[in-house]
Amino acid sequence: MNRAHPRRIGPASPQPAADAAGALNMHTLGPGEEALAEWAQAGLTLPDLAAMRRHRLARVRQQLRRADYAGIVLYDPVNVRYATDSTNMQVWLLHNASRYVFVPADGPVVLWEFDHCDFLSGHTDVVDEIRPCVPWFYFCAGDRIPEQAQRWADEIAALVRQHGGGNTRLAIDRCNAEGVAALEGLGIQVHNGEAVMERAREIKGEDEIRAMRCAIHACEQGMVVMRQHLEPGISEQRLWSHLHAENIARGGEWIETRLLASGPRCNPWYQECSSRTIENGDLVAFDTDLVGSYGICVDTSRTWLCGDRAPSPAQRDIYRRAWEQVQHNIALLRPGVSYHELTHRALRYPADTFRHYTCLYHGVGLCDEAPIIYFPEAWQGFGYDGVLEPGMVMCVESYLGRIDGGPGVKLEEQVLITPTGHEVLTRTPFEDTLLR
Repeated sequence: MNRAHPRRIGPASPQPAADAAGALNMHTLGPGEEALAEWAQAGLTLPDLAAMRRHRLARVRQQLRRADYAGIVLYDPVNVRYATDSTNMQVWLLHNASRYVFVPADGPVVLWEFDHCDFLSGHTDVVDEIRPCVPWFYFCAGDRIPEQAQRWADEIAALVRQHGGGNTRLAIDRCNAEGVAALEGLGIQVHNGEAVMERAREIKGEDEIRAMRCAIHACEQGMVVMRQHLEPGISEQRLWSHLHAENIARGGEWIETRLLASGPRCNPWYQECSSRTIENGDLVAFDTDLVGSYGICVDTSRTWLCGDRAPSPAQRDIYRRAWEQVQHNIALLRPGVSYHELTHRALRYPADTFRHYTCLYHGVGLCDEAPIIYFPEAWQGFGYDGVLEPGMVMCVESYLGRIDGGPGVKLEEQVLITPTGHEVLTRTPFEDTLLR
């Protein structure tokens, strides 16, 4: 990237203090010795984070040029992370619009940072300028929303005019009506930026895959600890807490859902983790939905048998069906196969007998991402087509539970599309006891 635009730091933080704080930034310090030692022992190669940042920014700019946009304004913390590798209070900022970035198709990347947080991007070389944010959501602006939204729009519009080369087409991933109106009043054409970011994020670079391998290994170490604590008498919540703890200990960030259920709570799926006590002979199903090391999502599912009681025929039957569905559907993955083909060739079970999951496949990167591959019965109403390409990572999903009751099983694998086929990235074993 051309660094002809010197980084500017807002007046709230003198440069020496910002530099000192930046040296202590969590991204600078890294995921920690525990994770690094485990990855070294596993023979994993660490990502080149600078190269990963350049790849991601180039992907965003490629999509901007393809859509003929002058630039994009990003509020979603996941999109900001992708474009800049800079973070701040990620979950809080999901519902408080106090941090945003302008990425032009050509020109300097400008990040508006939350109050007194100018120093948080010292580790990344893809942010050229940092400014204090103009928060215009109600919590911060109250009845002054129109005034603050106009201040915000004035800054954005000035950058579009300065770096757009006459192009006034601007994409935004999230924006309330007042902001759109203020920009349009200044002659800026506002477009939906979701597709720009989803398409940019679809293809992972070599260093993103390295980061993902590390994140998966860290997650699966947490699953090992979970399994060690799975004994009759433990509550679902206490069992789930071990995955959270191990994720944080290895530089992970958060878990997006509470999808862990046991015994009769496994059917139907989507019960959230509860205070229920897990009993001997219960199936325990969970979906990690974890934002882990390097901000990478690890989305894998397993169903375990608790205790020393032999599985019932019904438990074995539903587990084997789910396992066979995952194996069959993984085998279909290769470059060039269409989403329509995956929908209609995937193994599925009769909908009048079995409950199933929301989708057959979906993409994954910093979180669950496009594409989503629907069941045939949903294709007409929701399906969209495309083709798999090398560098995409897909989650292969299965949930099965009989409509008339009985056990439920959730399984899922995370799979890389390679130039010649696919590679299953998740390695946690399936439940041999239930497959015999």
